[in-house]
This record gives sequence, structure tokens and C-alpha cells, in this order.
Amino acid sequence: MSVSSLQQVLHNGGFAVTAEITPPVSTDLSGFLQRAAALKGLATAVNVTDGAGAKTHVSSLVAAAAMVRLGVEPILQFTCRDRNRLALQADLMGAVSLGIHNVLMLTGDDPKVGDQPETKAVLDLNGTGLIAMARTMRDSASLPSGVAIAGGLALCIGAADMPIDPPPAWEPKGLRAKLDAGADFVQTQFCMDAGVVRRYAARLLDLGIAQRLPILIGVCPIPSAKSARWMRDKLYGTVIPDSVVDRLEAAADPRAEGIALCVDYMRELAAIPGIAGAHVMAPVNPSVLPELIRQAREAIGLRAQAA
Repeated sequence: MSVSSLQQVLHNGGFAVTAEITPPVSTDLSGFLQRAAALKGLATAVNVTDGAGAKTHVSSLVAAAAMVRLGVEPILQFTCRDRNRLALQADLMGAVSLGIHNVLMLTGDDPKVGDQPETKAVLDLNGTGLIAMARTMRDSASLPSGVAIAGGLALCIGAADMPIDPPPAWEPKGLRAKLDAGADFVQTQFCMDAGVVRRYAARLLDLGIAQRLPILIGVCPIPSAKSARWMRDKLYGTVIPDSVVDRLEAAADPRAEGIALCVDYMRELAAIPGIAGAHVMAPVNPSVLPELIRQAREAIGLRAQAA
């Protein structure tokens, strides 16, 4: 039985389209909720980041709970950087009690890259360890101590990965470990190269991984050639081919071209065996997400979801 719309789409073999928004540095959530509401019925589910860039934002748990009340399905990100396992267990139970069932488990960015570099990371667990703990809590309906969780813990557990152009005999050890730990789906770093994705997915199919672990590829409506170069150089694991940079460079309206390019690319992804969806991130220009996803759904032939 599916615990969320995301899990249902993936279980039925559909093409999921997820998006991502960042909670504000504010006690007023109205602007954040306007951005979330604009994605209602378009995104299968919407990620709520957790201290992205090792910077403080309003609690992702609070922001995700507000989205639930709005009727927008969240994917709540959990990082191991800021909480020990007791706090993580408490927040997992808290999330389910608030109607949040999709979670994405991450180790978290190093505090040294944030704006308070003196911060000490907790890192009681890593991402794979957190996946394993959450899966055990869900399946046993109990804490690691053995104490029963009244009401159970209905979760759809996500993991992260970075697509690569696989060399001969490549073994995705990290991804396999996350699958074995209990991941139900994967969202990846930006990869805007269809050839790389085809070869990456083909290898995962050969290894029997993609059949068991739905893969959502990270995509972006890149607003300019300059942005594309910066992403490729500064965001670890990002794959952006020269053809994308050249297309943006030659465009009379790079922002419009970035949206068109992303829509074209998502249509390609939907046809690649072993790929279960796209995860759309637009940190520089988040206002384009609703229209981009609307266009992509039309291009792929996906119906808009019920609001």
C-alpha cells in the first residue's frame, strides 16, 4: 500500500516530477507557501531543503507541515549534520504525525562552506546509516531501543546520488549500499546530459538496481551560459555538457532558452529505460518552476495531478 502520491506514482511505473523549494530565513511563511501553492497539482511532490548550503533557515519540518495543510505533498529532507540519532528519531515520528511521509536522507553540507563556519557538525550517522535506521523503525514500528512506536511510521525513504558516465566494470557501491539500507527512491544531483543518463541507467539496469530503486534525475532551467559554467565548476557532481552551454550562449533570450532546453530534456528523460522521473531544481530562478513543469507535463503527455 502506498503511503504517498509519490510512492504510488513510482510503484505504478509512472514518471514522477518533483521540485524543490528552500524555507525562508523568516518567521513569516506566507511567501514560501505562495511558492508551494503554485506547484500544487503540477509537482508530484516538493522537496523542502534542510539547512541547504550549511546555512540556517526556518525549520524544514515546520515548513513541510505547513505545506501539508496547504494540500501540497512534501519530501522532507533530513541531514545528519545537525542532529544526533535521538533527535532524528524524534523528528521522523514528528513528521509522520504531521502527515509527512516522504523523506530524503542526506549527510548534509560541511559547515565550513556555510556562513557560520565555526559550527560543529554532529554526524552521529551518515546518510546511509540514517536510511537504515529509518527503514528499521518503519518496518519494526519501534525505536532502535525496542520501544514500540504507537501508530507506526509510514515512510517513503529517499536517497541521493550523482550520475556518472560509467567506466567499464563500474560498480555503484554507494548507491547499492543505500538500496540495501532501505531506500525506496533516489534523487540525483544535476545531470543535463542525456547520453550520460542513458549509459548510467543502462548500467544500473544491467546490475538489477534500477528495477528496484526508482531514479529521479536532477534537472535545472539554467538561466544563462555563465550560470551553466558556474554550476559545472562549483557544484560537485554536476554534469552539464558543452552543447548546453553553447545553446544558452547563442540564445537571444537565455532564460527562455533555459526553460525550453529543460522541457526538451525532461521529455528525453521520460523515454530512457531505468529512469523514473525528474527532480527539478531552480535555486536562482524558482519562480519559473510552475510554468516549466506545466510545459514539461504537456510535452511528456502527463496529466496534471488533482489539486
